[in-house]
Amino acid sequence: MSKWRWLLLQYARKLWVRATLIGALGIAAAGLASLADRFVPLQFAFRISADAIDSLLTIIASSMLAVTTFSLSVITAAFWSATANITPRATRLLAEDRLTQNVLSVFIGSFLFSIVGLVVLKAGVYNEQGRVVLFVVTIAVLAMIVMSLMRWIDHLTRFGRVGETTERLEDVARAAIKARLKEPYFGGRPLTDTKNGLPSDAMAVRSLDTGYVIHFSMERLARAVADSGGKVYLAATPGSFVYRDTALAWVHFETPPETDIDRGAIAAAVRDAFTLDDDRSFDQDPGYGISVLGEIALRALSPAINDPGTAIDVIGRVARLLTLWAEGAENKPDDEIAYPGIHVPPLETAELFAKAFEPIARDGAKMIEVQLKLRETLRALSRLGDDGFRSAARHQAELALKRAGAAQVLEEEVRRLEMIRVGD
Repeated sequence: MSKWRWLLLQYARKLWVRATLIGALGIAAAGLASLADRFVPLQFAFRISADAIDSLLTIIASSMLAVTTFSLSVITAAFWSATANITPRATRLLAEDRLTQNVLSVFIGSFLFSIVGLVVLKAGVYNEQGRVVLFVVTIAVLAMIVMSLMRWIDHLTRFGRVGETTERLEDVARAAIKARLKEPYFGGRPLTDTKNGLPSDAMAVRSLDTGYVIHFSMERLARAVADSGGKVYLAATPGSFVYRDTALAWVHFETPPETDIDRGAIAAAVRDAFTLDDDRSFDQDPGYGISVLGEIALRALSPAINDPGTAIDVIGRVARLLTLWAEGAENKPDDEIAYPGIHVPPLETAELFAKAFEPIARDGAKMIEVQLKLRETLRALSRLGDDGFRSAARHQAELALKRAGAAQVLEEEVRRLEMIRVGD
């Protein structure tokens, strides 16, 4: 995905963008009604008093202001509840909820439409055709408000709940995993050995900031070295935390050293292909969604909440995600590789297993029901995927069993865990 397309996608997820667009449509609808005499013949107009439209617009203006204020208070409460009882990292998904944004945008747009309509109506700008058009648009706006309210009421019964939030996280993590399986190296070549697989004379392109890599553009990387014929070896991918002066990538030029190449300009162009932020993003980072699911399980296992059922539910969701990952990435022939000059390190399966299961095994070491579910899940996963996938599942099973034994669980319970043999 190009950087500009990715930036457009990020802005499209913001509430103020959608609310501004629909609000502008409402203002435009109220304003264009004053020009109705240009496109509505007089014979199609019917008599409608200004007082009738005034009453409707007044009702919409007053009610939409109250409903919008109430809805914002509900959303704020949902954010606070998610922060306190689920995980703060889940609030971004709640803020980007499309239905919530659409409903609030309809409320705000209807409010602006009614205000502008009232102002223009009081000014006496509308003629007979204009009042007819304004009345028809007002009825349409009322119908849209009613439909939005019905959807909003139904949505509020689930919005911000633990189960609904974990389902959202599973969905975004699944989408990220599917995208990564389809393009495991983002259209480039694999870089399996970041230590010995790099040319000794490669130029390091270092970060000027500190933060998480949330996106990088393969198009810009390819364009940066197109004229010089260089090859790019990535050191950081989405989800990596880089410090100032940390290598983002290495660039190797196959031309002789004395060749006139503006290395500084190339380094700046490569650096510009990376986008850093204070927080991680779910889009190109499958490990982040799995990690946040693990955080929900940890919060549920805390003494303050003591909800092992949620942790068990999270284990099942992570199992579905890792089962999808076990299917393996699509191997494309060399002639279908879009960026053959860019080498990308793979997403390590062992890291996904560690993010998913190590925290749960640690904080749930004394809970036999959690340990049983965890070991059964790891036994099932140990029969899937390639050797690396099965090895990662067995390793996490061994660690979980050691943690359970160290947590002074009853010997009978440890024997129950040992009876679930992983890797056989």
